[in-house]
Amino acid sequence: MRYRVLGKTGIEVSTHCLGTMMFGAVGNPDHQDGARVIRAALDAGVNFVDTADMYSAGESEEIVGKALKGVRDDVVLATKVHFPLGEGRNRSGNSRRWILRAVEDSLRRLDTDWIDLYQVHRPDHTTDIEETLSVLTDLVRAGRIRAFGCSTFPAEDLVEAHHVAERRGLMRLRTEQPPYSILARGVERAVLPTAQRLGMGVLTWSPLASGFLSGAYREGRPVDLTTGRPRHTPHRFDPALPGNAAKYAAVERLVALAGDMGRTLPELAVAFPLVHPAVTSVIIGPRTMDQLTALLKGADLVLDDGVLDRIDEIVAPGTDLYRADGVWQPRSLNEPALRRRPAGERAAAD
Repeated sequence: MRYRVLGKTGIEVSTHCLGTMMFGAVGNPDHQDGARVIRAALDAGVNFVDTADMYSAGESEEIVGKALKGVRDDVVLATKVHFPLGEGRNRSGNSRRWILRAVEDSLRRLDTDWIDLYQVHRPDHTTDIEETLSVLTDLVRAGRIRAFGCSTFPAEDLVEAHHVAERRGLMRLRTEQPPYSILARGVERAVLPTAQRLGMGVLTWSPLASGFLSGAYREGRPVDLTTGRPRHTPHRFDPALPGNAAKYAAVERLVALAGDMGRTLPELAVAFPLVHPAVTSVIIGPRTMDQLTALLKGADLVLDDGVLDRIDEIVAPGTDLYRADGVWQPRSLNEPALRRRPAGERAAAD
């Protein structure tokens, strides 16, 4: 296992971060089995564990807390806040009101006195970024968290947060967690270079492209859309949809490339994000012990220029063969009013 410093935090983390989204009702509901997988990852040299309050409605955090009993001091623990949790208003977002409530709930579920990295799970443009940075700064000063960052923020939001922190004398976002894989390279355009210029650490999610780079889905083979990941996002896997043809074709070429290297497709996929100079750690999200073993098998794999050139030929740099984040899009894309002039102005001469 290799280790890198997380941005400018001074915190040293393993280049493989254990993601725990699949522990709990959404994936593996067996708490003891989930804890065993987590402890096995720690035994293999992983010292970085990432979870979120919304994963199985807090159940993932509870499993992580149980697994870290007795070894908490040796683990860099990350969790997140933003998505709705529970019924009623004001139980989501990035406001001071919600973050103060959510962080205490996460600390309780994780059974810990502090969180090493507290991340804002998505942007919230109904809340002033100064409000969010202010409460996160207060939490660091109170000792409840050690550092804070964000996940799936566009480059412009990273820049705005940086400048607001400077102007207001607040602590800065120290990390960004974007989706990044061979099939989803869009963050290479602006997000990764921006994070690098701002001195932010980067931990990337979905290196297997939501399972597409697991090797389980191949061109010309039937896909069961009623189980596993295809059941939740059939539009990403259905070979009958024209938009998926490029993904299936790319997978076949990547399988051949991995075979030429004497490696598996998942090993190639997990090794890829770590090549980018902005990336600190890649999040792997196993559900079972076998999956963990398979993913960690490639921890020593370093891709050379010849392999990277072949990957660039298959999927061009900065190109997304699918939209990596199926949960969130910028308001500028979701809200027509932000990209259309008012009706009365459209016919007016410029």
